[in-house]
Amino acid sequence: IEALEALIDTTDEALAAGAINLTVLEQDRDALQGRLAEQQRAYGETRARLTAKRIQAEQIAAELERADREITNSQSQLETDSIQLQAARSRLGGAMDEMEGVEITRAELAEQRQAAQQALVTLRQQAQADRDANHQLALRTQNLNAQLAATRQAITRLSARQTALIERKQALEADIQALAEPTTELQANLQQRLQTRQAIEAELLAGRQVAQKIEFDIRSNESQRAQFEEGVDQVRGQLETARLEFQTLDVKRSTIEDVLKAAGAVLEAVIAAMPEAADIALWEAELTKIENRIQRLGAINLAAIEEYKVQAERKAYLDAQNDDLEKALDTLMMAIRKIDIETRTRFKETFDLVNIKLQQLFPKLFGGGHAYLEMTGEDLLDTGVALMARPPGKRNSSIHLLSGGEKALTAIALVFSIFSLNPAPFCLLDEVDAPLDDANVMRYSELVKEMSRTVQFIYITHNKVAMEMAEQLMGVTMHEPGVSRLVSVDVEEAVAMSAV
Repeated sequence: IEALEALIDTTDEALAAGAINLTVLEQDRDALQGRLAEQQRAYGETRARLTAKRIQAEQIAAELERADREITNSQSQLETDSIQLQAARSRLGGAMDEMEGVEITRAELAEQRQAAQQALVTLRQQAQADRDANHQLALRTQNLNAQLAATRQAITRLSARQTALIERKQALEADIQALAEPTTELQANLQQRLQTRQAIEAELLAGRQVAQKIEFDIRSNESQRAQFEEGVDQVRGQLETARLEFQTLDVKRSTIEDVLKAAGAVLEAVIAAMPEAADIALWEAELTKIENRIQRLGAINLAAIEEYKVQAERKAYLDAQNDDLEKALDTLMMAIRKIDIETRTRFKETFDLVNIKLQQLFPKLFGGGHAYLEMTGEDLLDTGVALMARPPGKRNSSIHLLSGGEKALTAIALVFSIFSLNPAPFCLLDEVDAPLDDANVMRYSELVKEMSRTVQFIYITHNKVAMEMAEQLMGVTMHEPGVSRLVSVDVEEAVAMSAV
């Protein structure tokens, strides 16, 4: 068990070291991801500046008078931005390679951690089994110690009883010897009296009284002898009873020695290990209490081992399921962190690009003024976006103070700013110019015409100015009642025919 616990401690230390190493690698990975996000942000800013320069280059191409000087500056700036873009892409590639290496290292460490955890679970199960076996041995040792204590008490009682019986036997033998001495003296006296009777038989008459007295003494002595013999018989019966009790105790002693031998214990060692302050009454009371507890426990559950195995297997299965859930949760949290980082990066990049484009398109539509976007919170995942627009000559504090036409132009600027980031093959506009006056419709039409170089616009309008800016007109007319008809006009062809 000590070796297994040492192995478990070593495994725990290795696991802790692996966890620390994994934490360090994750911190390095987070730092790399932060640098990657910074590089992506720089890349987005560079791309935004590049897009702005391209738009500026298109505006310079439209204005031929300042084309030479501005094109030269734009080309030089474009080359510088391209170099920075290439450097940023190189740094991005290096960061991605480092991140792949960190991911591979992390996967290897995760596999090592899983193997270590499985080994730890196996060792813990084995240690638990050893603890159970040790517990069973401890219980058996306690039972043997209790039996040994009871045996010691019985041996002590038997030894004391044997000593008392031996002392009583010696006392009885001494009494028997004391009683035997007067009987011998009386027999010698009787023999002498008989000889005297034969010698003085002639003097019978004179010595009759003496003879009668002597006979009376003899009868008295005989009665005492009978009493003494009866006492001797009683002592002999007591000795026989004591001999039987001693034989019974000897049989019990042999039985106890056999039990000790069967238990692998030595009587001398058991007696030597028995405490001097052992109290038979206290131990018997404790034994009775333990027996009562055992009886209250009821019958032994023989199916407990099988139930324990079943529950242990279920626990192992649930532990494995828990480990899988924890791994899945870690993977999910890592994916969420990656998504959060990617979302922040893309949101910031898109926000900056839309803000730059809005600041360029708003003055075109209003002939001046400025507009910009700002975030309402610190966290990029939860923040809102507020639009501030101030047409030329106004100091409004909110977009709600603008007129309907100004709100429409501001919305057009924001929509076109978003649309310019990822343009579709075509764009459909429905009555966008309805609340605008002719001057604003002209600027709106110029912006649509400028963006039509990359996007095909289909817009519905009833404004003549907007119709004049179109390249091709398609209308619906009702030449006959109840019959609709589609009319298509090519503006350039119509202009050419009118010129002829």
